[in-house]
Formats: sequence, C-alpha cells, structure tokens
Amino acid sequence: MQAFKTLTSIAAPLDRANVDTDAIIPKQFLKSIKRSGFGPNLFDEWRYKDHGEVGMDNSKRPLNKDFVLNKAEYQGAQILLARENFGCGSSREHAPWALEDYGFKAIIAPSFADIFYNNCFKNGILPIVQSNEVMDELFAVKGEITIDLETQTIAANGKEYSFEVDQERKRRLMNGLDDIGLTLQYAEDIKAFELQYFKTYSWL
Repeated sequence: MQAFKTLTSIAAPLDRANVDTDAIIPKQFLKSIKRSGFGPNLFDEWRYKDHGEVGMDNSKRPLNKDFVLNKAEYQGAQILLARENFGCGSSREHAPWALEDYGFKAIIAPSFADIFYNNCFKNGILPIVQSNEVMDELFAVKGEITIDLETQTIAANGKEYSFEVDQERKRRLMNGLDDIGLTLQYAEDIKAFELQYFKTYSWL
C-alpha cells in the first residue's frame, strides 16, 4: 500500500447522495478477488450507456458524456467529492478496490457508511468528513485541492479546512501499512516465537 502524506489534485464532483456500493462497482464484476483491474468498471452503469459485463472491451463501449468522470476537465482526478452516506449498501471491499484502481486517493463527503469508511483506510484511501456547508464550497472550487494528512487540513481557493482522523489510522496511512504490512512489522518477533514454540512443543 502506498503511503499517503500530501495530495494535490483536481477533484471530481459527484453531486449525489446515498451512492451505494453496487453503483460504485456493480455486482457482475465481483467474480475476481484480485485487488486490481476494477478501475475501468468504476461507476459502470453511470459511465457507459450499455450494460457492462466481465471481459468486455471498455474502450469500445459508448460513454455517457454527461457523467463527471467522462468530462475532460476531471481526467486524472485523485480526489472525489460526494454527498451524504457515500458507500452505503452491501459491504463489498471491491468498492474501495475500484476507486483506488481508478486513481482516487481521497474522498470527501459529509458522511460515509461505516463498513465502507473502514475499508477505505485498509486500502490506502483517505475518507474525509466535512459539513454540508464546507462541501458546497468545495464543490464550487475551480482548480486544485491540497490535502495534508500530517496537519489534517484541506486547502482550496485560498481557504483552509481542518478534518478529524483516528491517529492510528493516520499513522498507518502515512506509512503505507495495510493489515499485512502492519503484521510484517513484527516478522522477526513472529519467527522467534515460532522457533521457541516448536522447540518447547516439539511433538506438534
């Protein structure tokens, strides 16, 4: 998992509330348990005019030009702006996989579904909660937004907004530690325990 410290990017404004995980990555794409390859099907039913299935050549599919991710000015966006209750619905971890694979590193919204919120941190995405009033200001931003995780601030249009984040989750994001990476910090201790354990209980 890549470390997250600061991020400066344009932000894609997804001006919808209650975006559920089936909208983020539709159920027909859940057959794979790999963490990569889901980006082209992120928001599939909104990005394309036809029905998507696994194995389709997305480069040949008709695009919905009115959808925000298909607009030229938001290409390369690494920040997603959304409305209330983002990530609701089923608890599929494929949703943050798809967002991360597309290129999003941070999502700013007034609220998130709990399981989705937790899954974001596990997959290197920073979910930030801001009030509806602040969100209205961020949606109106023309240009880049800067997120500084160390100082827990968002800078946009000459203004600065603070945000809260659990300190352990912050530490893990800043050091690029997912659950596996966190465990591997203690690899030598684990090896030492195993050696001593099987020496003591040699019949196991």
